[in-house]
Amino acid sequence: MTETDLVIIGAGPAGMAAARQAADAGLSVVLLDEQPGPGGQIYRDITRASPTRRALLGKEYDKGTSLAEGLQHPDITHISGAVVWQIEGDAQVAYTANGVGALVTGKRLLIATGALERPMPVPGWTLPGVMTAGAAQILLKQSGLVVENAVLAGAGPLLYLVAAQMCRAGTPPLALVETQAASDRLSALRHGAGALRGWRYLLKGLGLLRELRRAGVKRYTGADDIAIEGSTHAEALRFSVKGRTHRLPCDTVLLHHGVVPNTQVARGLGVPHRWHAGQGAFCPERNDWGGTPVDGVFIAGDGAGIGGAEAAANAGRLSALEIARQLATLTLAERDAAAKPLRRRLRRDLAARPFLDRAYPPYAGALSPADDTIVCRCEEVTAGDIRGMARLGCRGPSQAKAFGRQGMGPCQGRYCGLTVTGLLAAETGQSPDQTGYYRIRPPFKPVTLQELADIAPDQLTRGD
Repeated sequence: MTETDLVIIGAGPAGMAAARQAADAGLSVVLLDEQPGPGGQIYRDITRASPTRRALLGKEYDKGTSLAEGLQHPDITHISGAVVWQIEGDAQVAYTANGVGALVTGKRLLIATGALERPMPVPGWTLPGVMTAGAAQILLKQSGLVVENAVLAGAGPLLYLVAAQMCRAGTPPLALVETQAASDRLSALRHGAGALRGWRYLLKGLGLLRELRRAGVKRYTGADDIAIEGSTHAEALRFSVKGRTHRLPCDTVLLHHGVVPNTQVARGLGVPHRWHAGQGAFCPERNDWGGTPVDGVFIAGDGAGIGGAEAAANAGRLSALEIARQLATLTLAERDAAAKPLRRRLRRDLAARPFLDRAYPPYAGALSPADDTIVCRCEEVTAGDIRGMARLGCRGPSQAKAFGRQGMGPCQGRYCGLTVTGLLAAETGQSPDQTGYYRIRPPFKPVTLQELADIAPDQLTRGD
């Protein structure tokens, strides 16, 4: 069993920045990540991307290079391809890498598992040829593949970025079908002061829209009644705008209506979560340094609330500084001096977030799907099934799970959890906090008997 000062789960911007900050402060760090290289989803495959691919992905993607290079430090051990499946007290982390189970124990644990795309259950979303916009972007980042004859549908700045990247690759989307309406933009104006402080993000968004206009990409806004047509695969996207029905033939539909914190590991450790109405998701309880009510456990980055890559990196650095203070490699004064500019940049990075959250709300039709729409893809459970469970008396997702197995498939509820909470809350009249979420228990990811056997008894600290 490996012992270290700090174990970090996730090599995205928060994890990479925290690892380097902690190592510079004199801590030994083990950084675990599922991917073959550092970067997380936002800077996926950053160390192998060719100049041509970097040009397609844009300047923002290049910012991951310095973070990845920062892992070249003698006190940082980056274990790639590491799937974490259990965490015990005192940060004893069990994981599998290259098919072999192993343990690492740290004096502190930092969870930097980032975000997930919010599922968008609409009629036809389980057909072949339908994927998330983020998945299409990963194809481009990791394999240089661009989907063809595609329509993007949903809401949020990521749609503009993916569409622009497709245009740069010479394969523009057929159309952009957006669900936010003019009334959403008007409502967002009350957050205008914050948006002006985060003007760099607004400028970036306007630049992407100019690219789409130059490429001749058709945009529809205020779309409703979204459905994907097809028998064996996606054949067309149907929707309505102001009562008029549209049908766009296509081979691929890319769905997206925002991202939400990936809270699976934090929930598995018992970190309490609260509903964030602005982001429409649960966020973990934490202090200004990322510390949680669970002793020795910190959370940084989008897993603590959506803020974007640069905010995630600065939040990771702040957590590392506090961990170094707790482990006595930094004094209180040294911590605070180093934190001051980070907090200034973090406030700037987060300033535009309320404006963006209000201007691009999740698609209402996917938050409350029709009864015959599947919401749990693993177990093929429909929205009507969930509503029926509520009428039987189920008050929360864990209770309902016993009736329909939703949340018990390979994803362990990562993708259906928020939808199930929303459906139950709407049916019972409870708030999301009262309804709650699945109770998450290890293993967090599938694990084989061989991988369990790899962890020799003499590696276990409590004879488990």
